[in-house]
Amino acid sequence: MTQRILIILGHPASDSFCATLGQHYADAAREAGHDVRLLKLGDLAFDPILRLGYRQEQPLEPDLLEAQEHITWAQRLVLVYPVWWGGVPALLKGFLDRILLPGFAFRYRSGSPFPEKLLAGRTAHLLVTLDTPPWFFRWIYGAPALHQMRRTTLAFCGIRPEKTLTFGPVLHSTPRRRQSWLQQVRALALH
Repeated sequence: MTQRILIILGHPASDSFCATLGQHYADAAREAGHDVRLLKLGDLAFDPILRLGYRQEQPLEPDLLEAQEHITWAQRLVLVYPVWWGGVPALLKGFLDRILLPGFAFRYRSGSPFPEKLLAGRTAHLLVTLDTPPWFFRWIYGAPALHQMRRTTLAFCGIRPEKTLTFGPVLHSTPRRRQSWLQQVRALALH
C-alpha cells in the first residue's frame, strides 16, 4: 500500500551520515512506490526558540507553516537525527517546540489532564545515530533521546512510533559497517 512519507532530517548538516541515512530511506521508499518528501531542518529559516512558551502566540515563519502542511499531509514521519549530549540536537528540539503547538498537534481539554491528540493516525520511524555503542546508550544511560521522542513527543501528539533503528558508534565506523546500516534503512523503507 502506497504511503505519504515525510522524512525530517534533524541534523543541521546536509553532508552528515544522518543525511545519507535519510536520503537512502527516501530513495528506497520511492522505489517501493511511496510518495516521499524530505525536509532538511538545516535549510529552513526560523527562530528555534519558543520565546514566551504558550503564554503568547509566536507567529510561525513561512518555512514552519510549510512544515506543518507537510506533517498534515504525511501518513508516516521518519525522523533522522544524532544523539548529542544524550538528547536530540537543539535545531530539532527547537523545530518541535515551534510547530507542535496547541491547536495543531494537541488540544487541551477542560477538566482533563490529558490532551486530545490531533496528529493521531500517523506512524513514525526513527533513524538515530550515536557515538556511543547502542547497548551502552540503552542500558547505562537509559536511552533518553529515544524515550523523549517516542513517548513524550510523538505519542503525546498521537503519532505511533513503529520502528527505531540506532546506529553506532558512528565515530571511527568502517565503510563496511556504514554500508550494512544503509542496508537496514533500505529494508525498513521498502515496507
